[in-house]
Amino acid sequence: MTAPVPNPAGHLATGPNIVELSDVDFAYADGARPILSGLSMRFPRGKVVAVMGGSGCGKTTVMRLIGGMVRPQRGRVTFNGENIDAMDQRDLYAVRRQMGMLFQFGALFTDLSVFDNVAFPLREHADLPESMIRDLVLMKLNAVGLRGARDLMPAQISGGMARRVALARAIALDPSLLMYDEPFAGLDPISLGLTAHLIRNLNDALGATTIIVSHDVQETFQIADYVYFIANGGIAAEGAPEDLRRSEDPFVRQFVHAEADGPVPFHYAGPTLADDFLAGGSR
Repeated sequence: MTAPVPNPAGHLATGPNIVELSDVDFAYADGARPILSGLSMRFPRGKVVAVMGGSGCGKTTVMRLIGGMVRPQRGRVTFNGENIDAMDQRDLYAVRRQMGMLFQFGALFTDLSVFDNVAFPLREHADLPESMIRDLVLMKLNAVGLRGARDLMPAQISGGMARRVALARAIALDPSLLMYDEPFAGLDPISLGLTAHLIRNLNDALGATTIIVSHDVQETFQIADYVYFIANGGIAAEGAPEDLRRSEDPFVRQFVHAEADGPVPFHYAGPTLADDFLAGGSR
């Protein structure tokens, strides 16, 4: 299989942005733990953009903000120039039909066949005859190499195949924005490479914009045009993958090269060893 090749542009300077986050602050209801602070990001049409960072840094929260599942305390989130956080439920649902989402581990409906999983968004949102839905579903399954598995149930297919079925479902409505939450988690090397190849090729074939949240540096860097690293609620670093590989920034080096020592500590903040063991510190 030919390795996926990123867009040679390698930057975000061209084309209009389909999604923008402008000076966004976000914390969950109690406000005790701010997640994002002054975050600004842009996602141009036709690009594959990765959002990376340590666990709990707010990567998935960025996708939830774009989908309107949560709303910022400050700042703006726009889709095609329209303010997501100002939309009512009807407008928000209409916008979501232009978004495709690949959930972590696929999230297939276990009681529906492969075919019916992919047909679900078409039956829900498109007024089409069943004969046309059948053709569209088979086309989407063929694009991910699983047309022959259409009658199987999710329990009868592997984890990698389930991820591809979920990908076919995500593109069923030909969305202009595709979002992937940890698409490479738990995959064997063959399935991982195949999934990365599909993500890049489907983005280019659809003329869509793709946002990938991932910890997998190698596969993500192969297909991404641009990468944002989030830390401490904001952008710690950003740039084309080849530039970030050469970066001397301590945070970027630690993450990209999987180094044990660096700005991201191994130990969760707490009392010192002396306080705990010598002074009989509290639990």
